Amino acid sequence: MKLFFSVGEPSGDLHGANLITELSRRKPGLGFAGFGGPRMQAAGCDLLQDMTELAVMGIGPVLARLPKFLSLKARADRYFREQRPDAVVLIDFPGFNWHIAARAKAQGIPVFYYGLPQLWAWMPWRVSKVKRTVDHALCKLPFEEAWLRERGCHATYVGHPYYDELRSQKLDARFVQQFSGGQDHRRLVTLLPGSRNQEIAYNLPTLLKAAQLIMREVPDVRFAIASYNEKQADVARRQVARLKLPFEVHVGRTPELISAAHVCLACSGSVSLELLYHAKPAVMVYRTSPLLYYAVLPFIRVKYMTLVNLLAADEIFPADRRLYDPALPGNEKVVFPEYPTCGDKSAAIASHAIGWLTDEPSRQAVIHRLEDLRSRFAGGGASQRTADYLLKHLAPRTIIPSHHFDTRSEDPIRWRKGG
Repeated sequence: MKLFFSVGEPSGDLHGANLITELSRRKPGLGFAGFGGPRMQAAGCDLLQDMTELAVMGIGPVLARLPKFLSLKARADRYFREQRPDAVVLIDFPGFNWHIAARAKAQGIPVFYYGLPQLWAWMPWRVSKVKRTVDHALCKLPFEEAWLRERGCHATYVGHPYYDELRSQKLDARFVQQFSGGQDHRRLVTLLPGSRNQEIAYNLPTLLKAAQLIMREVPDVRFAIASYNEKQADVARRQVARLKLPFEVHVGRTPELISAAHVCLACSGSVSLELLYHAKPAVMVYRTSPLLYYAVLPFIRVKYMTLVNLLAADEIFPADRRLYDPALPGNEKVVFPEYPTCGDKSAAIASHAIGWLTDEPSRQAVIHRLEDLRSRFAGGGASQRTADYLLKHLAPRTIIPSHHFDTRSEDPIRWRKGG
């Protein structure tokens, strides 16, 4: 049996690698091929293309790489015709993966989407793509299953795969001790500017500006920047040197720098789940271009962009969808103050961090709320549940594409026995 994976984000590469490991453990001899990243390759995937370097957002960057994406789509189509994998597993990366799903369905190959894009958050009519091209959505968030089933999709909540990685991590205790003890007793503020090059370009300057404001008000703190790779670390070092800031930059030390931190400033993304796992007070920002910001804003259907804030919210889809403002009623539920923006929110970001650094009871209150959320949502096991599901539903069955959403039946996916 062979499974084809299509993954485009660094976080998806991590989830794909963990899933491949679990599948191999349960059924030795399985074959894996497709688009992914270095972690998946290390786990045993025959990588046709490293996609992590192609992760982009916004109209301009996507158009610039359109010829490359078209050639990869054609390559996947040939692979499906010639190699006939038993299933296609998609993880995140919606713009490209919708095309991969469509080509697989055209060849009668079952499609499983492990971690769908957040259709419920903006432009929910895109669910029609799920109904056309995906046989089963394996959901990361608890409210996604009901939302998709109400719209005629076959969906199962498996949990967020990020917690599998976090629970298996072994931190470098000596490195953590450098920042949380030893001779330098200053409290640490960790900057997490994202894993995409584009995120770094937009968000790192904002985080550095906020850090400068914090330094003026709270002099007994130190700062460190967690970079995803050396190329991004070089960008951070150049900006730090230009501003003459005494900040350290580290690659591959994100877990340790979060663990040692007193407060974090972060570009919103899956890192919010890691911050929840470590129960670290943090401020989230996601700065983008004015064109993208105003193009997307009218289509947003949820009040918060940060996953942890959605988990903490009483309502996922409230009538009042105004973006986070600490002065608005109801925002006391927000555990991570957040600022989706196309402007400069450094002063607001800094004010939250300064508050936690100068008022320990306030910081502890946030930690207690995070610990409560962690006990409810960060249990792990998504990779195991997903591997079990795939193996149960694939062998020895063949899908009938034209009936994969007959919601009248107990199992909306209809199967027939076959080779």
